[in-house]
Order: sequence, then C-alpha cells, then structure tokens
Amino acid sequence: MAGETSWISHYDDDTGRDIGEFGSSLEPGEDGDKQTSVVSVDLILPDDLLERILAYLPVASIFRAGSVCKRWHDIVTSKRFLWNLSHVLHQKPWYFMFTSSDEPIGHAYDPILRKWYGIELPCIGTSNWFIASSCGMVCFMDNDSRSELCVCNPITKRFKKLEDPPGLKFSDYSALAISVSRESQCYTVAIVKSKQVPENFFQWDISIHIYNSEEVTWITPFTEVLLGWRGGDESVICNGVLYFLVYSTGAGLPANRHSLIGYNISNHSSQGSLTRNFIPVPCSLTCGRLMNLKEKLVMVGGIGKPDRPDIIKGIGIWVLNDKKWEDIARVPHKFFQGFGELDDVFASSGADDLIYIQSYGSPVLLIYDMSNKQWKWAQKCPVIKRFPLQLFTGFSFEPRLEIAP
Repeated sequence: MAGETSWISHYDDDTGRDIGEFGSSLEPGEDGDKQTSVVSVDLILPDDLLERILAYLPVASIFRAGSVCKRWHDIVTSKRFLWNLSHVLHQKPWYFMFTSSDEPIGHAYDPILRKWYGIELPCIGTSNWFIASSCGMVCFMDNDSRSELCVCNPITKRFKKLEDPPGLKFSDYSALAISVSRESQCYTVAIVKSKQVPENFFQWDISIHIYNSEEVTWITPFTEVLLGWRGGDESVICNGVLYFLVYSTGAGLPANRHSLIGYNISNHSSQGSLTRNFIPVPCSLTCGRLMNLKEKLVMVGGIGKPDRPDIIKGIGIWVLNDKKWEDIARVPHKFFQGFGELDDVFASSGADDLIYIQSYGSPVLLIYDMSNKQWKWAQKCPVIKRFPLQLFTGFSFEPRLEIAP
C-alpha cells in the first residue's frame, strides 16, 4: 500500500549484504583516472564507535541497519548496544492507529521520519481493549472480563502476561494506567474499577488495584463508595500519583460533569477519603484525556458550549501545577475544522513533548509539539475509510529497543 513501509523485514533479515563504498582517496600527484583505493566503513570504525553512531539513529533506521551485514546485525542486537540506547536522547513517541476493530493490526507513525509502518501487536485481541503506555512499554487489558492483562514492547514484540487482578471480575467502568522506571525498567500497573451500588444510581463502589513488577503481586490499597460520582476509563500515573477522571451522576448537580482525583500510590496509609482529593476541571468538558509528559500531568479536553455543554466548540490543553490548571494551548480553528465533523469525544495521547489528537470518525492525525508550540498534521495514514460508520482509534508509545517486561 502506498505510504506504508513493512516493519519486520528491516530487523529479521540477517542474511546481510555488502557495505557500499565509503569513499576514495588519491595520493598527491596521482591522476583521477588511475586506480583508487576504496575504504570501507568496516575498516575505519571500531565496534564501540560504530555502536555509538548507530545508537543515535531513529528506531526505524536501526532496524534497517541491522540488515546491512552480519557485523551490523550483531551490533544492534547486542546487550551493550541496547545499554547504549538507554543513555542517548529519547526517541520521539510514535502513534499507533488501528485499522480494524476485529484484529490487532494497524500502522505506527514515526514523527521523525514522517512515515507509517505496518505493525501487528502481540497479546491484544481487538482494538477496544484498554491500553496504557509508558517509557516503551504498553499494557493491554481485555474489555470483557477485564482480567486478562499483558505488558509488552510493541517494537521487539517481547511480552509478559500478568496474573488476574483482584476485586470484581466484572465492573461497570475500568481505567488502566502503567508507569515504567527508565533506570530499573520496573513497572507499576494500576486499575481503577467502578461499579454501581445495586438499585442506587448515585452510589458507586470505587476500588484501586496496584501491580508491582518487582514483587510480582497485586494489592488493593483503597476502596470507597462515592456519592454522585462514578469512575470512567481515563487514568494515568504521573510522578508517583495515580490520577483518574470521575463523572457526575447527577446528585448534587455539580457545576462540571467531570472532576479529577489524585491518589498517591507510594503512600497508601494516609490518603483519607477520595472526596478530599478532588481537583476541579478547568472548564466544562465534553471529554478529557490524561497523559504524562515528562512527569507533568497534561489534559487534552473537548470544550463544551456554555449553553450546551455536550456540544464541542474547541479543544484545549492544560497542565496541572500544584492542583491548579495552567492553560497551555487551544487547537487553532483551521485545524479544528480540519477534522471535519468532530464528535464530542475523541482520542488523544502523548509522551515527551508530543501530543496526538485523532477524531474517531477519520484517520487524520494532528500533532502538537509542546517544546516549540507548533501544530501540524501527520503524514496521511495509509488507511481508507470504507464505510460511513467506520471508527478509528489509537495510542501513543515510545519506540524503544532496550525496554523489556
């Protein structure tokens, strides 16, 4: 398909081919038509220097380098090279867009090379599974029993299945989050479950479940019944705090339909009631998407009309500083209209300095760079909308080779 590049072929082909000529040199006084000496890169660069050079390449280029020759393949798959990768500049986050609701297949966008790659994800069943990512790892949870969990590296395909989480097997709402330590590669998975109290729409059981990869165990450090608020499917771990959005069920008629709760996952004993940790949202939202950008909590939200809060009029970006929201940016009108008919809900995720925004009804992808405050469209995804009600969704992740669950 035009615009699409095969991914696996760049890495699995270890048959190799000869390295091309690096250059030539002439001795003083020699004519250019005489035989010249050809110098190969292999003869010039020692392994350690070549490793450092290759480590600064984009991930896709590293995969291609692995198919140049056996020496380069051995280098990019060595433990020392992977260690070097962890000490160079971080790669820009990619965005994976599903192309089917029945199969875990799609295309991943590289913002550096501005290319899409065909990728098949391990572990995941369908595109409606819960998905969370952090530092090169992605966590999947099934949308049926919500007890089948897997942590994987979508680039290397290495994965690990987790034990079933405790608590209710079937909850009305669930939110999934993961946090990975860049130094130790240990990770924490958090699930917020929400279930309606029988015959009482205004009361909801909220339970928090934490998995620690070092201890290989689940714990349930907190449960509470909330009045007038229920959990949802949006959460993120940022700087040791689990943040998740809650939604008004109508009791008490709060000014906004959304609110944010912060729960310190490293200090379970002195949390108190969740209601004491409510953080109001900055304005009336049609939806909110939470993400961790360099240990800062960022929210991308649909801004509702004052008289019709369920009708979207724009998209805003905010950063939480000391429980107060700082207005960072608004999607410019020309980009907002570029989505076409935008529903009140949409997909958005990000990492590092990049934020991706995608309409569920279109494969177009908008990118915001927080560092230089620049908006731009991604290259056109090699996906064709085949029928009017076809939905598109996706998630962002950091492409890393050295991270393994």
